[in-house]
Amino acid sequence: MAIPQKIHIIGSVGSGKTTLAKELAKTYHIPYYELDNVVWIRKESGDSMRTEQERMAYLQSIVQTDSWIIEGIHQEEWVIQSFQQADCIIFLDTPYKIRIFRIIKRFVKQKIGIEKAHYQPTFSIFFKMFRWNKRFELKGKPKFFKQQGDVLDKLLVVQHKKDVDNYFERIL
Repeated sequence: MAIPQKIHIIGSVGSGKTTLAKELAKTYHIPYYELDNVVWIRKESGDSMRTEQERMAYLQSIVQTDSWIIEGIHQEEWVIQSFQQADCIIFLDTPYKIRIFRIIKRFVKQKIGIEKAHYQPTFSIFFKMFRWNKRFELKGKPKFFKQQGDVLDKLLVVQHKKDVDNYFERIL
């Protein structure tokens, strides 16, 4: 079995999506994309949101390439094409308490300037992350499994990084 060349990583805030995407991209020389950066046009003067058509076109330009890693939890209609095109979907089902710890740790690191953010790390965003995390647990996760039943055959659900490592070691 070969290394998947089209990987979509999903999970809640603090589940480790970006960290895993960067690690897999570096190890397997596959470009990675954050869905947040597909949604937002990042500018020094402030971010602006792409229209749904712009998002769909941008995502289409990514999924038409030979290899990619996409990470993000957006579950709107425009993202379905990446689930359908993916060779592998990694669902990071990181334990809730670990995600809470990571949200706090990330915020502190961003506030003191150790970690860079694509957004302004305000207390408003910080508290929203807890709400997003809870909403994902209660609604987002069940919604994914209900709506994406046709892609479950390429789904890898993992709770810990070692589970991902074991998967890639088995297919090498």
